[in-house]
Amino acid sequence: MISRVCYTLSTMSNAMRVNKYLAQNGYCSRREADRLIAAGKVFINDVPAGLGDQVSEEDIVRVEGRARLARKENVYILLHKPIGYSTSGRENNVLELIDSPERVFPVGRLSQQTTGLLLLTNDGTLANRLMNPRYEIEQEYVIDVEPTIRTIDLGRFQKLGKTRLLSPTRFAVILRDGQQRELVLMCEELGYQILNLMRTRLGSLKMPTTYPEGSARHLTEKEVRDLKKLVSR
Repeated sequence: MISRVCYTLSTMSNAMRVNKYLAQNGYCSRREADRLIAAGKVFINDVPAGLGDQVSEEDIVRVEGRARLARKENVYILLHKPIGYSTSGRENNVLELIDSPERVFPVGRLSQQTTGLLLLTNDGTLANRLMNPRYEIEQEYVIDVEPTIRTIDLGRFQKLGKTRLLSPTRFAVILRDGQQRELVLMCEELGYQILNLMRTRLGSLKMPTTYPEGSARHLTEKEVRDLKKLVSR
């Protein structure tokens, strides 16, 4: 008896290739999806899919070979990533720190040396938009350094983004995606040693600096709505 898996496109607002949809929802890689399509095991609205076919929110994608599942539930998890863990790679992966019945993936990357807010989800549409430079999603970081921060250097950090001094050795700065490396280089050029680099905000999603490292929680409905509003245009 052939078993099947059924995914309903409940959150897509734009059409995408069916192989990308299967990969984005954690079913398989795009290459494997193409193999399944060529083998006639992928169906769009009960019609065999072809290589390059696209799907939209009205479509139902079905793949032969797995037990039929209920509609995929979107999961949104906030994790305080500890130092030493990676958002990619097999060892010390952040996925080891969470327990989710659904397969999730991190939104964006944080280096092993960076701590702080990390969003994990299986909502590929939201994840792609949050990482898309078009939406200019702000990210706020809190940085602990030594020695004491010189007043003149605050103006230099302002060139990267809005900066505020929190203590003689701690400041916060608002960055766009991709500017983290620039921040690290600027600290080095100005003679500061970074003791801790922590992301505390991603768009509208915030994490207190006191939230314990390694802790994780599911987002509230309001937090999810607010994130979606940021990328709704």
